[in-house]
Amino acid sequence: VWVDGGYRRHLVEHAATLGIDMEITTRKPGTKGFTPIPKRWAVERTYGWLMLHRRLARDYETLPTRSEAVVHIAMTDLMARRLTGENTISWRDPKKNTEDAISG
Repeated sequence: VWVDGGYRRHLVEHAATLGIDMEITTRKPGTKGFTPIPKRWAVERTYGWLMLHRRLARDYETLPTRSEAVVHIAMTDLMARRLTGENTISWRDPKKNTEDAISG
């Protein structure tokens, strides 16, 4: 499991009792300003992809299993869009929008 340095104190012992290998992601010494940490960046990017789905933008679900199911649906949608080459999520007909812009 990758964790931020802020969780170092509380999570290390708990993860060890559960048998979970934990790796703390840190910045390289001497770096200044914004520098993405590769492993953390992968997690943040995934959160960004998930937030494209309205139902995941807020915590509507009462059961964790339902939230997990919605995450699976969102990631399935992401994979399907990548396989089909569709770049954007759009429920509008792009031809109609282009015609409206030209005639309007």
